[in-house]
Formats: sequence, C-alpha cells, structure tokens
Amino acid sequence: MKDNLRVLVTGAAGLVGAEVTARLAAAGHEVTALVHHNPVLVRNDGTPLETGAVTCLSGDVTKPRLGLPEAAYQALAAGGLDRIVHCAAITDFGLPDEVYQAVNVDGTAHVVELARAGGVPLVHVSTAYVCGERDGLIRETELDEGQQLANAYEQSKFRAETLVHKAQADGVRAAIVRPSIVVGEERTGVVRDYKNIYAVLKLATEGRVRSIPGQYEARLDLVPVDYVADVITEVTHRFEEAAGRTFHAVGAPLTLRDFSDVMAEYPPFQVPRFVPPTSFDAQRLSRRERLYYERVMTLYESYFRRRMTFDDSHTAGLTARRAPENGQDFLRTIFDHCLESGYLGVPHGDDTEAGGARPDTTGPHATVVAHGTGSAAIAHGTGSAGSDAIGAGR
Repeated sequence: MKDNLRVLVTGAAGLVGAEVTARLAAAGHEVTALVHHNPVLVRNDGTPLETGAVTCLSGDVTKPRLGLPEAAYQALAAGGLDRIVHCAAITDFGLPDEVYQAVNVDGTAHVVELARAGGVPLVHVSTAYVCGERDGLIRETELDEGQQLANAYEQSKFRAETLVHKAQADGVRAAIVRPSIVVGEERTGVVRDYKNIYAVLKLATEGRVRSIPGQYEARLDLVPVDYVADVITEVTHRFEEAAGRTFHAVGAPLTLRDFSDVMAEYPPFQVPRFVPPTSFDAQRLSRRERLYYERVMTLYESYFRRRMTFDDSHTAGLTARRAPENGQDFLRTIFDHCLESGYLGVPHGDDTEAGGARPDTTGPHATVVAHGTGSAAIAHGTGSAGSDAIGAGR
C-alpha cells in the first residue's frame, strides 16, 4: 500500500462517512469528501474535522458524473484517485421507492462508473440486511439466495450490491463492507444522530407503544459506529487482500428477550410486551398508540421476528479489532448514554384519548410524529434524513 493514498469518500457528512473520513485523514491520506448539502464535516462526538485536513467537493451521487463540473470529474477519473469509499446512502425507512432508487441504486451506478473510468479500487458500503428475511447463519459469501426483502430500503441496497458484483465481473476491483444496525460508540455509547433504531427505543421505553408484534427469540444485531468505521478503513488500507471479498461489520446479536431484560433494569423505562404476530390486533390499541405503531413500528415489524446470525470470518481474518462480545453490556452502554443525554427517560404516561401524557414536541429531544418521513418520523427533534445515516443496517 502507498503511504499516502488519494481517497474519495462519498457520504462523508454522514455518521459512518465522517468517521471513515477522519480516520483516513489522520493516517495521512489525501482525502476528498464528496458532500451534498453540508460542507461541514462533524464527527460522531460532535467535533468538526480540522480545517485543511480534508478537501470538500460539492456533488450529488444521484446525478451522472456525480453532479461535478466536467473538469473536476475528469481530474478524478484520469488518475487522480487511489481509492473510492462509497458511504452515501438514504437509510430512513418508509420513503418513496424513487428516493431509494435515485440515491442507493443510481448513486451506486454513478460511483461504479467513476471507478471503472479511472481504474480505481472501490470500497462499497452495503448493509448486512441484504439477507432480507432469511433466518439462520448468513455468510459473507452469500447475496442472492432467493430471499424475501422486507422493504424498499433493503431492496435498493440489494440492487446496489448486485451492481457492484456485476461491475466486478466486468473488471472493476471492489470490496464490500456490510454493517448491521449501527449505533453509538462502543466505550461511551455516544452517537451523533438519534435516528432509526433509536426512534423505536424511544417509543418503547417511554410507553408510547406498549404492545408490539414480535417473537422474543428474534435477534437484532447492534454494532458500534467506531467499529464499523475501523473495518471500512482497514479494508481501504488493505485493499489488495480485501479485493473481491465481502466483510460483515457486525456485533453480538441480541434477542428481544435480551432487550426486555435490560430495559427492565432501568426504573425510568417502560418495557413493551412482544405479542405473537398471529394474535396481535392493532385495532385494540388506543388511538394515539396506534398512530405511533402505524407510523414507525410497522416499518420494523419484520426485524422483530427474524432469527439470523451473521458470519464475520472474513472480517476476523483482516482486522484484529473485534466487536463487543457481550451484547447486553453494550446495550446498557447505549441506554446509559441516552439517559445522560436526555434522549431517553421522559416520564411515561397513559397515551389514551382520556387525557394521558402527550408527546413532547418542543424540547431538544422532542418526540415528533410526521407524515411521510418514515423512520425519521419519531426521533431526535433535530434529526433529519440525509446521506449515510444508519437504519436497520446501513
């Protein structure tokens, strides 16, 4: 590997993208950050990247040639890069299909075209949940196993990864990293964006939705953002070993029983009841509880019945760092931070028409119900959909 790589990072303003960008810059590489709306790169802990450490380039992966001026595009394509790290994606659930197609699929096609034009090695960030609703052991070598994909997000990431595989067959050199459900930093639980799975935790622990269709044996795989960024960075550094392979960046799977048991340790938390899907009736919920359920929980229902385990043998063979081995301890770290930050721990009440507690819509951690915004509908009051946020997967 060259000591000083020239690397283009897409989605560099996102949660994972910013951490990858920071690591590459700290290693002394010449990093160009492709950004869409936000030219200020902020790390997961809220600190901005040092001025001058990274060159920001305004572009748009949804557009041909990444929306760049012709001269800028040609400079990248004509030997100006040693690596492309493609982190940009829309990951909020419940958005129109055309949004996922434009960003996740067409965006990947445009990045692949740059890699092809310049002969540049590509590190593509996918999601472990391209496995869809399969149960059992999910291997890094598998992609199309005839699985049922649960939502438009998973479908788009599956199509994007398929594009990368086809490009590999045509001579593009690529490696793929598949994170699972990305959450806060391993040691502290700190997370920049309280989105996606955090919205579910907020509704559940505040008693906004007290009955959820699911199976206690179902598994969710939470992985720290710093571990994911480390894996992507290692794949970028050791591309000659990684080329042509897929790497799961995953944590220790947690059953819904684990979630319930850990939630019960926290006095401020309500513990939802998981009900067999065959006996769950949304019509028995209160009007307000049904609103939360229909706007957010329905987007995650399939994740509350899946029983998969992700193989990560490729990743274990490439990097010495391991993800948290004790999922319950890591979940406690996540909850502790959410309580300290004020994101969780809002006093619960009876959300009935008779006059129970109402959602906080004014504070810094407001609970917001919005129409048509998917899993961003109920989240941190300042959160918003953007490139490289992390949903159930990446």
